[in-house]
Amino acid sequence: MADFTQNSNVQNFERYNSDGTKKKEKKAGKGGKKFGILLGAFVVIAAFLLVNCMVVTKQNQFKLIRQFGRVDRVVSVPGLSFKLPFVESVDTVPKELLIYDLPASDVITSDKKTMIVDSYVLWRVTDPLRFAQTLSCSVQNAEGRIDAIVYNATKNTISNMKQDEVIRSRDGKMTITVDDEGTELTGNDLDLSEGKEEVIEITSLTEEVMGQINHVEDQYGIELVAVEVKKLDLPDDNKQAVYTRMISERGNIAAQYTAEGKSEAKMIENTTDKEVSIMLSDAQAKAEATIAEGEAEYMRILSGAYADPEKTDFYSFVRALDALKESVVGDNKTVILTEDSPITQIFNGRY
Repeated sequence: MADFTQNSNVQNFERYNSDGTKKKEKKAGKGGKKFGILLGAFVVIAAFLLVNCMVVTKQNQFKLIRQFGRVDRVVSVPGLSFKLPFVESVDTVPKELLIYDLPASDVITSDKKTMIVDSYVLWRVTDPLRFAQTLSCSVQNAEGRIDAIVYNATKNTISNMKQDEVIRSRDGKMTITVDDEGTELTGNDLDLSEGKEEVIEITSLTEEVMGQINHVEDQYGIELVAVEVKKLDLPDDNKQAVYTRMISERGNIAAQYTAEGKSEAKMIENTTDKEVSIMLSDAQAKAEATIAEGEAEYMRILSGAYADPEKTDFYSFVRALDALKESVVGDNKTVILTEDSPITQIFNGRY
């Protein structure tokens, strides 16, 4: 029993010592963890502050550094810059060329014709500070102003032009028909036989619209690089009427050309018939004169050939044979002549 108790006390002592030692090791472990947590928190805070101090400016961006809401400076050079955390904030403004597709809108020409214009705008920010002051760095606000400005400029431009002028000026080139003196031929003055087409340079519709826009950059810090018309069309309810009128006008022009062509053809036909009649008359007169001359020459030759009495008798004999030949027709070849017949007398040598 003594040995067992002693061994038990030794075990309890060892357990106690072992427990005490473990308690000391645990205390040392808690202190290390607190230090690690503090160090990690410091690193996180330092990284957070460092990230909030850094400003990365890309190639296609402006960076506006605000201090308590007021723009303090503008960073326009790409790269890395710094700001004060929690004191300064950053706004981003696009630097690249932007495109804004305007919604299709109705405009009225000076001759009271409605047209639908569908266009788009190429624009960019040139003064980021003024852009921030007037449009709050908002691309959407800028597009709203651009929409109103371009629409008003387009409406003012087209309202001073007729419909055909708007259509012809869309591409900045116009094909006209002129005469030999360079005078433009229009409407009923067109002459296909003499007119010729020429292409002339004119002020395009987009150039006219751009001429109406001259205050955007100074007012909002943006530049409208180009205004282009994608589609120039007519309202659906007016298309058929316009097409009908265009067909009618083209039909009238075609009828005029046809009438002029028929008139010209009739004149050519009459002139040709007259010339043919004159040529036939001259040819017939020449033929009659040639025949008369031939007969006269024939009679002269006969007169010379049969001037001799012997030749005259021979000529009479030949003529008698010819007359007899002409009188013998059909299958009956018998000829009955009286004694006093001229042919009988010729055969008998009495004529």
